[in-house]
Amino acid sequence: MHIYTVDSFTDQFFKGNPAGVCLLDNAVPDAWMQSLAAEMRHSETSFLLSGATDDEPYSLRWFTPAVEVELCGHATLATAHVLYSTRSVPETLRFATKSGILSTNRDETGLISMDFPAKVLEEVSPPEGLVDALGVEPRWVGKNEWDYLVEVESEETVRTVSPDFRALEAVDARGIIVTAQASQPGADYVSRFFAPRVGIPEDPVTGSAHCALAPYWSDRLGPETLVGAQISQRGGLVRTTIRGDRVELAGRAVTVLSGKLHI
Repeated sequence: MHIYTVDSFTDQFFKGNPAGVCLLDNAVPDAWMQSLAAEMRHSETSFLLSGATDDEPYSLRWFTPAVEVELCGHATLATAHVLYSTRSVPETLRFATKSGILSTNRDETGLISMDFPAKVLEEVSPPEGLVDALGVEPRWVGKNEWDYLVEVESEETVRTVSPDFRALEAVDARGIIVTAQASQPGADYVSRFFAPRVGIPEDPVTGSAHCALAPYWSDRLGPETLVGAQISQRGGLVRTTIRGDRVELAGRAVTVLSGKLHI
């Protein structure tokens, strides 16, 4: 079986978020996929299985080194990039996932857009331990079915936050998004994403977090289309567009490694 490492939400090698992409020849046990994801050690490895017929969507699943997740943006982008790069496929692809049917489209410039569900936040009081674990003063805290979002006063605060990961792991959520309006050119808002509870202390660029960031910042800043910069050490850009109860996430990707599994 073929396997790839792809850097997502970037057009530069060794930037963005690396994802594993495994093209399955046939169905395999969940434990096998989890073991391979742990071996790859990327924040997510995707597993793609073709549909029974050409008209059916691909089956797509995502695993961190520790658990399976319900939605992953950068690994979906990586998977679409691999299919567009290595196979004769249509410009629009469909994937059957635990978050329903997702689709991707590639334009003439190579930009890949993904149709994802919007994950709207509700304002909540910070849960016990969250503020102390982050060491920042929140301006606003919200939660959706997966994550907490913490808005802070400035981009510089986002850049310098240094969480206590052991304490953050005790917070009952998939992950914690820390965000602020951007001061850098070329972006409208910035963020970082911490998910030690699912085995990812800090994720470099998180597509699924932008399913919450997009409606949050579009509601505050106005435009339906914005650019989010995830300012991790590797860094990456995600263009977000609100489309009703869906979010279009768009970005680029580059293949770093390709090979075959010997198992």
